[in-house]
Amino acid sequence: MARIVLFHRTLRSLLIGAVVLAPVGFAAAWQSTTRPSARPPVVLPPPSDAQFQQAARQQQVNDQLQKSQLEQQLHQSVADQAKRPGAKDPALQRQLDQADQAQHDRDRAARQDLVERYRNQAASLPRVIPQDAPAAARSGG
Repeated sequence: MARIVLFHRTLRSLLIGAVVLAPVGFAAAWQSTTRPSARPPVVLPPPSDAQFQQAARQQQVNDQLQKSQLEQQLHQSVADQAKRPGAKDPALQRQLDQADQAQHDRDRAARQDLVERYRNQAASLPRVIPQDAPAAARSGG
C-alpha cells in the first residue's frame, strides 16, 4: 500500500511539473523551429531630378575646390623652389613674397566666388528635403 501511495505522489509531482514546464518547453521548441524573419529590404524611391541635380552641383563644387587646393599647393611648391637661389637677396625675397600673397588672394577670391555662385544658384532652386527613413530602419531593430 505504501508503494502505491508513493507511486501516486511521484506521478502527481511529475504531472504537475509537466503541466508547469510544458508552456516553457513549447515556447522553446517553437522558437528553435521558426527562423527569425529576415527584415524586408527598405525600398527607397529613386532620387528626383532635383535631388540628382543638387547632388551633381555639390560634387562639381567639391571637385573644383579640391582642384583649386591642389593647384595652390603646386604653386607654393614652385614658389618655394624659386626662392632658393635668391634667398640672400632681400629685394628679390620681398618681390617673391608679394607675388605669393597676390596669388594666394586670387585663389581665395576664386574659391569664395565659386562657393557664393553655388549658394546663389542653390537658393534660386526649390529646396529638396529627403524623405525620412522608416522608423524600423532608424531604430536598428
